[in-house]
Amino acid sequence: MTSVGAGGSLALARRLFAIGRVAGRRTEAGGVRFVALFLATLVLGLSLGSLVAVHAVYAGKEERRAGREPVVAAEGAAERMVDATAWFERYDSLAGERQFTVVYLAPVRGDAPLPPGLDRWPEPGQVFLSPELRRAGAGEDIDHRYGRLAGTIGEEGLDEPSEWLAYVRPRDGLRADRGVEVASGFGPSAGGGLRGGDFGMGRSNDKSEWMFQAVVLGLLVLPAVVLLVVAARTGAHTRDRRTALVAALGGRRLDRALIAVGEAGTAAVLGAVVGAAAVGAAVLHDIRIPHTDYILSSSHLRAYDGTAAVLAPLAALLIVLAAVVLADLAPRRGASGTRPRRTSRSAWLPRLAVLCPLWILLAVYGPGFAPAPPLRMLASWVGIAGTVLTLPAALATVIAKAGDVLAHRARAHHLPGTLVAGRRSSAHPGATARLVAGVSTALIVFMQAIAWQGIFGSDADEAQQVMDRMDRSTVSVGIGGDVSASAVAAFTARVPETEAVLLTLPGDGKRRNVTLYGGCSALTALRLPCPAREARVGGIPEDSRLFELFRWTSYGYAPLLIRRADSRALTEQVAASGADREQRVLALVRPDGQPLSVPALKRLSHEVFPSGAAVSAPGGVSAGAANRDQGRWSALFGMVGIAVLAMTAGLSAMAEFLRQGRALAPLSVLTGGLRVFRTSAAWAVLAPLAFAGTVGVAVAAALAAPITSSGESYVSGGLILSATGVVLVVSVVLWAWASRVAVRQARAWRPSGD
Repeated sequence: MTSVGAGGSLALARRLFAIGRVAGRRTEAGGVRFVALFLATLVLGLSLGSLVAVHAVYAGKEERRAGREPVVAAEGAAERMVDATAWFERYDSLAGERQFTVVYLAPVRGDAPLPPGLDRWPEPGQVFLSPELRRAGAGEDIDHRYGRLAGTIGEEGLDEPSEWLAYVRPRDGLRADRGVEVASGFGPSAGGGLRGGDFGMGRSNDKSEWMFQAVVLGLLVLPAVVLLVVAARTGAHTRDRRTALVAALGGRRLDRALIAVGEAGTAAVLGAVVGAAAVGAAVLHDIRIPHTDYILSSSHLRAYDGTAAVLAPLAALLIVLAAVVLADLAPRRGASGTRPRRTSRSAWLPRLAVLCPLWILLAVYGPGFAPAPPLRMLASWVGIAGTVLTLPAALATVIAKAGDVLAHRARAHHLPGTLVAGRRSSAHPGATARLVAGVSTALIVFMQAIAWQGIFGSDADEAQQVMDRMDRSTVSVGIGGDVSASAVAAFTARVPETEAVLLTLPGDGKRRNVTLYGGCSALTALRLPCPAREARVGGIPEDSRLFELFRWTSYGYAPLLIRRADSRALTEQVAASGADREQRVLALVRPDGQPLSVPALKRLSHEVFPSGAAVSAPGGVSAGAANRDQGRWSALFGMVGIAVLAMTAGLSAMAEFLRQGRALAPLSVLTGGLRVFRTSAAWAVLAPLAFAGTVGVAVAAALAAPITSSGESYVSGGLILSATGVVLVVSVVLWAWASRVAVRQARAWRPSGD
């Protein structure tokens, strides 16, 4: 292979590409490597595209939020505004979901500005809702909760399509009073002035961008790189011999690189094309992400690095081809020697195997003996890390011992196929350890992700347990603004078979005791004494309804002053406490324990009170809901990463078995059949994967068991059975594939000299 002219060089390059394509189809691991390279390019392209998408979404959300920030007047300057809009915010929630913002706004004077996303002013008593809030709240009749529906908020008024947001125009308007701001415009186009902060709760709920990028890198990009390494080295034995031949014929490094690209090009290009189609679909259309119920905004991708997102699969293609070329050109240790490699069992594997139970015990029971929380966490993580490092050695050692037993029984019963399989399993524990390492690590990471996801949502789960126990028979009604006694009386009158009590706390916060007003029937329902006039209660029973009401409000465990009041005095006290700027919560209690409909009460509050009221059951509002939703991203990315790592382990097992496939071909003559290949494949692929799946799931579940907030593990029996079943199915499929390839190689083998 000498240098030629330009035309000859091009022809030679085409010929080398063709040689590579033909070689890729005819090698013993050709089909395995094709699938591995295709998946590596696809997953890497989608992972890189995800990194670009995360940045685009965060940047787009910040721009949308800045575009709707109200420009408020400085103190005393509101009256000088020519065009002004009054507004204030409240928070609401759907059952079992995170909070969202409800913005009350009304024109004050002139050409009152509107926030982005509204094309007209709603009429008094009308509301604009975001599309996703309407969809999610359909079961609670969210369209009529705050008034008559005027329309939906436009895309430009939402930081992302998934945002929940409501704009309400009170039927009685708004005046510049306590808690009410006056804005001269919205966004940078409104000119200078004080910024009133962003509408919505995105900034408080979102994690930092670097944290999301770290999750994508760790759970998507890293498994894709591992898969790429395995794919590049699959079938290396045959390529090494081909490389030596090309070098002996005078081939240059460029010639070898062209052959390598030709061999891997078809699979890599196909993976890049499929990845580009998926990324292109996300750029052109909004996509709802499974499990998270999140809508990926195509407008964000188009506005920020849309081209980069589409080019991510191309970058993955170049990375894969570069990795293939580097793997083919890299020098092989011992490639030039003629002495056979030592195949004896690695001496360090049994030593690591002995340490594995100790690490498991440290991870499971060590935190219970640690004196401080930091030490408990350290003991847990050190034990888990030690288990990850030693569990593959333990599994490989057990399989090697089982191979010795298998070979002994096969020798006694004259079973040549089983004898070969047992001896191979016993002689190559290092290969077995490399095989099961990916599976065992993937299972441990998966179970840890599920357990920590449960921790993230534990507050929300605990709140739901409280509501289930309370059966929603007690709700709180937080009344804002000035209301009349007649309005309070009208509200309580429209909620039959209930008793009402009022809890007040001075707004200045100087006096920390809480005052409770209520009649005897309500106090009795709350398991509290009914004094002639007033009484102080030192302790509240934990099983009482009042305890749960206090637990989930800002009042905490403050001292309680009980004052007896009939219904008329109670309603008058509600109006008086509002004038005194006291915090007030009207609690409704059903003595018979029947549930109260929180959505119906929220709608009723907007029908009766000028600006509605914040209605919630005990535990109905919890920060754990946001953490639970964010944990779904970890579970989604973790599942994808685990799937990629499991496939990597399986393809690695195939490559390890087929590496010596041709060496087993002559056994078909010695044994008189092909059963030896199926048996050998079973012990090389099926047994290690199935054993690693069964034992790995059990160990992973044990390591995740201490991660709990209520004494019950978040790893359920169904999850354990499902994980085990998936690994078993994968192991059977790969065993059948490996057996088929080995049998085909044996049938194609001919003794030298034929």
